[in-house]
Amino acid sequence: MQKVPLAQAGKGQAAIETVATPVSPVLAAFRHPRATREILLDGRLVAYEVRRRKRRTIGFSVGAEGLAVSAPKWVPLYEIDQAVQGKSGWILKKLHETRERRRQLESVRIDWKDGATFPFLGEPLRVVLDARQAHAALEPDAGNDATARTLRLRLPPDAAPGLIQQAVQAWLMQQARQLFTARLDHFSLQLNVQWRKLSLSSAATRWGSASSSGAIRLNWRLMHFRPAVIDYVVVHELSHLRFMDHSPRFWATVHHVMPDHAALRRQLKDEVVPRW
Repeated sequence: MQKVPLAQAGKGQAAIETVATPVSPVLAAFRHPRATREILLDGRLVAYEVRRRKRRTIGFSVGAEGLAVSAPKWVPLYEIDQAVQGKSGWILKKLHETRERRRQLESVRIDWKDGATFPFLGEPLRVVLDARQAHAALEPDAGNDATARTLRLRLPPDAAPGLIQQAVQAWLMQQARQLFTARLDHFSLQLNVQWRKLSLSSAATRWGSASSSGAIRLNWRLMHFRPAVIDYVVVHELSHLRFMDHSPRFWATVHHVMPDHAALRRQLKDEVVPRW
């Protein structure tokens, strides 16, 4: 492995840190858009960003852009290379997971137009634009698949994508409030708790929350999941009205009502749903 500079520094400019460049073929490449160094990890080229920070140790983070390494200003570059090599297994695992997650998100991206599909309660739902429609309506598909359904929206066939998305989201939120209310009422009786207020959330990563006052927040995007997963989130938040923590007593309460909660929790974490 030889080291060459990424670029030459001009007069009055700070020199860019040198980069370790592979001299043999690589299996795959992961490149951070602001990479200042490259290194070969188990036959894979990883170009990563070095961030100089006021800290005592070297830190690693893998996000959508790739690998970033934060290091104290006094740590020499060869020590950063050694640290990256030492964490190679973890780094490659996270890079592969991030790339696969991005691929999955792209595969479920919704093309907002007449005939678009999106998951509704775990099943595909097709959007049909019909300016003659009085209001948004869910109906069985007229085709051979009796389980497939259609959402008819009161919009012209050439409606703008943003307008279609807004109409679908408004309908989903209406459906979510109705379903969540019914499931909260159902499980609150089993748990012997009383919820007082339901709010719909649009959080990017959080599916629900509960406060000791009895207020419950549930993410309307849960409507993409099958009903059993939604029930798990409802039971989870209602159980917090008894125990405002994740103690063994809390999980025992969840388990009493929903013995398969662990599998449902994994599905909630692993299943990829469309971004809005």
